Amino acid sequence: MNEQVNLIKEVYGRNTYPRVIDIGFNELYSPVTNVTVTEDLTVEAFFDAYNNLFFQIPATGEVNSHEYLVARSTEYLGGVTLTESEKAYIEEINSLRQQLLEANSNYTNLTKIL
Repeated sequence: MNEQVNLIKEVYGRNTYPRVIDIGFNELYSPVTNVTVTEDLTVEAFFDAYNNLFFQIPATGEVNSHEYLVARSTEYLGGVTLTESEKAYIEEINSLRQQLLEANSNYTNLTKIL
């Protein structure tokens, strides 16, 4: 009764594994069926989809929003994205600088008179 069984081990890389093995929790939710993503998505197709969805994308939000896209693109390009509180601080600093310039100008005019 000695029967030989050949076992074949398939090893998948980090990028191949999610494409071959279902790693989703499909039992817990119903996936969105009207969104089709293919591996052959081109930049042109991406921007066509973006333009079609433009007004459906929320303006603000931590993810999946225009604000997120701007912040992520700005980070990629090496720029800096300011938060609302940082913008308010900068406006306040500019206002205080303007007041200081006006006060210095008034002081200079007063000292010339005396």
